[in-house]
Amino acid sequence: MHRILLAEDDTVMREYLTRALERAGYAVSAVDRGTAAVPLLETEHFDLLLTDIVMPEMDGIELAQRAGDIAPDMRVMFITGFAAVTLKAGKTMPQARVLSKPFHLRDLVLEVDRMFAFESVPSSN
Repeated sequence: MHRILLAEDDTVMREYLTRALERAGYAVSAVDRGTAAVPLLETEHFDLLLTDIVMPEMDGIELAQRAGDIAPDMRVMFITGFAAVTLKAGKTMPQARVLSKPFHLRDLVLEVDRMFAFESVPSSN
């Protein structure tokens, strides 16, 4: 089972995202700010960091950069409602996915599924 660390400062959004991802079969640890995510990154393994970009204390881009130092193989997906921040995220971490709000929960789950899809493809060796 893939493990996701979700950093989202909006309580309602965090709860919706957590439920949708758990229903899709993912294990989710959710925090309300980037500074709360860092200790988890240092002590636990996650396959994906799913983070809002605009958050208090530490924004999602800074969190993703810290995560890259701690766990370089972890995938990153940003969620944001701000178009200008989307451009900054894409330049800072070009390998990360960016999902713009508003989005349907089904679309989020499909994007997360796609990020892990290559692992389920049998090798042709």
